Amino acid sequence: MDTRLLVDTSGWPRIDAFLDNIRSSYNVGSIFRTADGAGIGHLYLGGISPTPEHPKVAKTALGADRTVAWSYHRNGLEEIMDLKERGWRVLALEGGLKAQPIFESELASGIQPIVFIVGNERAGVDPDILDACDSILSLPMSGRKQSLNVSVAFGVAAYWLRYSLSKVKG
Repeated sequence: MDTRLLVDTSGWPRIDAFLDNIRSSYNVGSIFRTADGAGIGHLYLGGISPTPEHPKVAKTALGADRTVAWSYHRNGLEEIMDLKERGWRVLALEGGLKAQPIFESELASGIQPIVFIVGNERAGVDPDILDACDSILSLPMSGRKQSLNVSVAFGVAAYWLRYSLSKVKG
């Protein structure tokens, strides 16, 4: 693996994210803004996720679509498998029986780049992609609703990962 990919410009382990079939251009734009603030290195936009070429994404991103690298991938599973083959640890943010509460999860020590996945607002992360993940993490919910808006959930996870990985700074 190219060691330049292991850390970001701050020297912290690298974090990228994959947006699996996010429908809302406003959510994608909001995720770009949060990704910029949290130091996410790259956003992989999969399936039906709109790209910054969509005016509503660009409007909501407020320029973060020009500061956060991104790429589009029609087939998300193929891209996830390619990242795994290149040594990336793949995490999904999703509910379900296989999910571990994010705040109880411990990241392995050492430096391994991470890509974390958020999924479709209604259907979640594609089941085939979930099967390829190294870990599935969930956000604990105390209210009646069992999920947050995808851009809000992305923000919680992005900052939790950044904070957690800052402790294993190489």
